[in-house]
Amino acid sequence: MAKIEQIAKKSDATRLSRRNFLMTAAGAGLMFGFARKAGAATTLPSAMPPEAAFEPNIWCAIAPDGSINVNIVRAEMGQHVGTALARIIADEMDADWDKIKITQVDTAPKWAGKYVTGGSWSVWDTWDTFRQAGAAARSVMLTEGAKLLGTTPERCTVSESVVSAGGKSVSFGDIVARAKPTQTFTPEEMAKLPLKPTSNRRLISKQVPALDIPDKTTGKAIYGIDVKLDGMVYGRPKMPPTRYAAKVISVDDSAAKKIPGYVRYVVLDDPSGIVPGWVVALAKTYPAAIRAADALKVQWTPGPTINVSEADIIEHGRKLAADPKNGTRVFNDKGVDEALTIHPGQVFERSYTCASVAHYQLEPVNAVARHIDGMWEVHTGNQWQSLILPQLAKALQVPEEQVVMRTYMLGGGFGRRLNGDYCIPAALTSKAIGGAPVKLILTRSDDMELDSIRSPSIQTIKVALDNDRKKIVGMDYVAVAGWPTQVMAPAFLATGEDGKKYDPFAIAGADHWYETGPTRVRAISNDLANATFRPGWLRSVSAGWTPWALECFLDELAHSTKQDPLAFRLSMFTAQGRNAGQAPNSVGGAKRQAAVLQRLADKIGYANKQLPADTGIGIATSFGQERGMPTWTAGAAQIHVNRKTGVVTCQKLWLVLDAGTIVDPGGALAQTEGAALWGFSMALFEGTEIVNGTIKDRNLNTYTPLRIPDVPDIDIEFIQNTEKPTGLGEPGVTVVAPAIGNAIFNAVGIRLRHMPMRPADVRRELQQHRS
Repeated sequence: MAKIEQIAKKSDATRLSRRNFLMTAAGAGLMFGFARKAGAATTLPSAMPPEAAFEPNIWCAIAPDGSINVNIVRAEMGQHVGTALARIIADEMDADWDKIKITQVDTAPKWAGKYVTGGSWSVWDTWDTFRQAGAAARSVMLTEGAKLLGTTPERCTVSESVVSAGGKSVSFGDIVARAKPTQTFTPEEMAKLPLKPTSNRRLISKQVPALDIPDKTTGKAIYGIDVKLDGMVYGRPKMPPTRYAAKVISVDDSAAKKIPGYVRYVVLDDPSGIVPGWVVALAKTYPAAIRAADALKVQWTPGPTINVSEADIIEHGRKLAADPKNGTRVFNDKGVDEALTIHPGQVFERSYTCASVAHYQLEPVNAVARHIDGMWEVHTGNQWQSLILPQLAKALQVPEEQVVMRTYMLGGGFGRRLNGDYCIPAALTSKAIGGAPVKLILTRSDDMELDSIRSPSIQTIKVALDNDRKKIVGMDYVAVAGWPTQVMAPAFLATGEDGKKYDPFAIAGADHWYETGPTRVRAISNDLANATFRPGWLRSVSAGWTPWALECFLDELAHSTKQDPLAFRLSMFTAQGRNAGQAPNSVGGAKRQAAVLQRLADKIGYANKQLPADTGIGIATSFGQERGMPTWTAGAAQIHVNRKTGVVTCQKLWLVLDAGTIVDPGGALAQTEGAALWGFSMALFEGTEIVNGTIKDRNLNTYTPLRIPDVPDIDIEFIQNTEKPTGLGEPGVTVVAPAIGNAIFNAVGIRLRHMPMRPADVRRELQQHRS
């Protein structure tokens, strides 16, 4: 007991084989981190550069042996982000790709505010900075290399980490070793450097080996769940009945004391208010901690949301939407109400709902925390360190400068690890036992109960048509959901046209690029949802459900007015006004969205497709994650409906995307495939509900995402151009559900307005359709 509760001594940092870790349940522990002063190992094939390395900026360093280290402030969770980002610097440097290594950084002050991996931002947000960083390194190599070659930079060429002139050459490594350059660049100086033309790129848009594959393949890659420290105790939480406001009345651990390895329990005192009412069982092994938590008998006073259901949240949202005074106006053109009033006989209105969705990432959330050398260390996989750091400091009641996070690979993130709430109980438990290292791992059911789920939502779209019922002359669009940014990162709320704040990640997708006459888009926060659970950013966030409503609505409207759905959409991509686009992110505006949609139609043979009975193809289009950095996306789905069972079988998906410059073709394809399959899964298979104030489905026996036998053929195409790259982690999600919904109508003539579209829903609508 004394050993468990003492603060562990600092260990020498050593690379740990994941396979060996899994095979060795006991033995001495190792500390992992990434700060150079700790001499720690990286999760990827390199360590931090040696002190002799030349660092022209904080982003890269060239060592005397010629190796080039690139610092990555984006989390690696299966998307090969380091490979994509490192090649931006390497290409601009004219570096040898075989010399490139990457380091995932920790929360040192120089990275403050930079470490966020979400929103499909990584390549888009890094593009300019890393090109400039690469140009800075190249300029020094060129200048110093020319001196060593006895010539001028203008007479030199650079290729594959070698500077050449007049039949002589010198490598980057030799330049660093011999010239010992010291020149550094500020961001302002880097921004003024010339960049290479597109025609000279050798790595951008080309296939190169992914840098993280070897360690993942051999089992050397280190994930948060692998961490082990000397003197570490394991913890598992006993979850309260409600997310908020639960209070512990009593704890009986008499049964837990009979479990070998059980140490004690801790009732957490959380000044941050993130994990109120938590009790953590501590044990010498994790299996013992699991059993001990089950054995604890805890009585709580639950929070006020103990009886809230999913239906309550959606109905509350419906009432909020009905009051025109509620919410924030994202678009607020003059004349919306007049258009709806002048054309009362030509008003078309529909409402759409979506269920709660959980993340279910492969690696359950976990963290190791300890107090050492006057600092609180948290070892974990996380997507947004700068968000959770101040919350950790508040929970621990210490200055933020006394908290550091050591970052590891993530066994799946999908937005779940943007919210680092799972770090709080690990840190508080360690504090409760004097700062000794605590490894807190949530079981799958714990993980789901804590999960910051995608909020259930309701959307109502109303349009006025002209006298010929062919053209939209006014639109009123309202979307109601729990707002993750309001709950977790209010500083990132946007400001609407009416001056009020709103969550851009709870409305993106509804702020469309169609010309619909005077248009009002209203975003409303569902306060009941916010109070019941912690709304989260789940892959594509609102863009996973707003296109579902908008694209199904437009399809239904086109059929209702006897128009072709493709031609109807294309007619509204006028690229005028706010839809014209602007440099550098949305050059071409709505015309680029029209182009991907037309290309999709050509690919699928839209005009001449002949299909069997009860089989249909549906189309949809959107613009990816955010209006400010659009990835123009169009999708089609071919499905078959079994009229007897209601089962919808997706036979093929097509996607066409324009994401500007495709930096990493292999990564882009993998990201889009994964996103499309998630969109497909949410359309037909997965979703849960709130029951008695918490998530109903706690494991994969009742929560049923897409299984391998259900995966359809997928055809993905990227439009080739040289515009600034935008995101590809999430856009593939956006168009799949509406394409399937529209395909179901084309197959059997029914409209489904709730997602997921279950067989029971299909059977019900077919029955009503027949009657």
